[in-house]
Amino acid sequence: MILQRRKLLTAGAGLVGTALLGGCDRFAGTDTGQRTLKVGEDANLYVQRLLMSPATLAREFPAAMISPWFKPNGTIDPPDRAFRALAANRFADFKLVVDGLVQTPLSLSLADLRALPARSQITRHDCVEGWSCIGQWSGVPLSELLKRAKLKPQARYAVFHCADTLEYAGGGLEGGDGASLWRPGHPGAVRDAYVQLAAADDWGGAPTKSDAPKDDWGQGAPDATEPADAPAKDGRTPIRYYESIDLYDAANPQTILAYDLNGKPLPVSNGAPLRLRVERQLGYKQAKYVMRVELVESLKGLGQGSGGYWEDRGYEWYAGI
Repeated sequence: MILQRRKLLTAGAGLVGTALLGGCDRFAGTDTGQRTLKVGEDANLYVQRLLMSPATLAREFPAAMISPWFKPNGTIDPPDRAFRALAANRFADFKLVVDGLVQTPLSLSLADLRALPARSQITRHDCVEGWSCIGQWSGVPLSELLKRAKLKPQARYAVFHCADTLEYAGGGLEGGDGASLWRPGHPGAVRDAYVQLAAADDWGGAPTKSDAPKDDWGQGAPDATEPADAPAKDGRTPIRYYESIDLYDAANPQTILAYDLNGKPLPVSNGAPLRLRVERQLGYKQAKYVMRVELVESLKGLGQGSGGYWEDRGYEWYAGI
């Protein structure tokens, strides 16, 4: 069954209609507004699950409809030093970590991933900001990785830990590096700020991967003089992008970790080395710079407990289209 993108799911529309009136920002910021929007999100999820099976596919397009340029958005060039070291070596040292509630933790290079069964799909990326692009994504199905990792019975969600730091706890990005970004309000603001941050030289600890403290996404070597989870030397703790989906969406054939875009290795601006594609949801769910997939029972202990960086700042966890 092919899902028609942008199909209107009206069953829950009345639950959030109040927020669509003048002053919706003020309403959404209240306790009542948050509860109302949460009910609407739950209704959207319920209707989507009712109408679709785990194998229901988003619409796929012919090659002639591929957009001539796939717009990058959000982070376009992570300035974290550990990531820069990986990118400079064309990700030859990259390892995707799959861990958490699994029986067989995985650590896979890009070559390892390319050797696994692959899927290619031409789909439309719909951004919450109102634009869309069609691209051909190729990569390994997430279900293939989870099958090899052998999930424990209590696993409920797949969490994607990414390389790009968007802010620091206890200082923001304004603390001494000349950056203007502080708790970005929407994905477009991130891209604008990263144009300035691309030349920053004091992000993410030591200059090279070999002597950098071990990151929370599993790259780098531990520094013998510091704990593995030590904050930056100026006392700030990086807050990196993360996303999550449930196992229902993880099992969908179109949910892949893409390493190619339009038949070529994924550019850094579009999320290299790996980008999540969960085609039945909006663009902010398509996490870029994926370094680690963690299987968990609950989302409560991650970030602010809402299941993703933008979700922690008011976006819906389930962004079905």
